[in-house]
Amino acid sequence: MIDNAHREITRLIPEDSFLIEERIKDDFDFPIHFHPEYELNFIYKGKGARRIIGDHTKEIDDLELVLVGPSVVHGWELHNCTCKEIYEITVHIHDDLLNEKTLSRRIFKPIKDMFNRAKHGVLFSKETTMKMMPRLMALQRISGIEYYLEFIAILDDLAKSEDQMLLSNSCVEKIDFQNSDKIKKVYDYIQENFNKTITLNEISELVNMSPVSFNRFIKKRTGKTFITYINHTRISFAARWLLETDLSIGEISFMCGFNNIANFNRLFKKEKKCTPKEFRNEFVGTKRVL
Repeated sequence: MIDNAHREITRLIPEDSFLIEERIKDDFDFPIHFHPEYELNFIYKGKGARRIIGDHTKEIDDLELVLVGPSVVHGWELHNCTCKEIYEITVHIHDDLLNEKTLSRRIFKPIKDMFNRAKHGVLFSKETTMKMMPRLMALQRISGIEYYLEFIAILDDLAKSEDQMLLSNSCVEKIDFQNSDKIKKVYDYIQENFNKTITLNEISELVNMSPVSFNRFIKKRTGKTFITYINHTRISFAARWLLETDLSIGEISFMCGFNNIANFNRLFKKEKKCTPKEFRNEFVGTKRVL
């Protein structure tokens, strides 16, 4: 499955501790993937969808909460789910949110042990998930140090909860994913230069590949062509700034490397299924970064 999985590049940057994304959707359209961050995923009204964690697959119930460890192949598919308002909260957590020295303290041992179990994927009981549901939803309304401390408290309560289930028989210790160093180099370069013009020849030379080989490489690793991937990155930054700043849509368009606001509006609507203005005014999900 690893060979067919996409190496997702999350929007976490080194300065972030974790990122929370809340959404209501009618499909699970992201391909099976892996990434170096931990992922805590909560799903409500997803009955009939199929969970894939490592070598584990199973149709899920109406409510679930799963912790996935770094580089574990995972994903959810619509399968037999017919709900058009699936509610999902995804938290991407830096693998060094709590460093080894901190985790070695006795007080953090339950979280350390849970993170070790996450190599298999951890499914929390329905009772635990129901208890965590209002707290996960409420995180969006907390700010500052309380936001961070509440999330650590949630991790601690999850770690101590009963009836946890390990999902995958196999686990990832350390896998040398082919070309992961190259995709990281590409990612870092685009993150630093997305607001400028980046040519295919320029990015190909960065990783010592021909333009044709590079386009094939990035398509395999991200599921997107070079141009689509850059535009996806720009739109991701734009969406974040639309929610977190009062900058005008024109200013954000220019800051993201779009010299033509009509083109920006068209590409934004293609990806987000709404205009930038509608996204800012009506988007039900909230992204928070700490």
